[in-house]
Amino acid sequence: MGNGHSVRLLCEVVEEQVELSFVELCRSSGAAAELVAELVACGLLDPAGDAPQAWRFGGASLGLTRRALRLMQDLGVNAPGAAVAIELLDRIDRLERGLR
Repeated sequence: MGNGHSVRLLCEVVEEQVELSFVELCRSSGAAAELVAELVACGLLDPAGDAPQAWRFGGASLGLTRRALRLMQDLGVNAPGAAVAIELLDRIDRLERGLR
């Protein structure tokens, strides 16, 4: 790391027991409502409730939404592509942990 560059990390810890409404998830993640609805439709997010106005998301949904946004921005994938990539990355993490 002797290149003179510094890296700044931003971290936000959200407990799984925390519940977020649809609006709160959009606001907290910086995602548009349409994108969050698309992430629900493709199975990445699994809210409780029947309609967007009643949806409640667990704390992990915030990280998943931000991760999907990052993949979409950095790699240019669409929401279903981001969902598949996240699922595969999570599988790799579980397999690597199992090997240790």
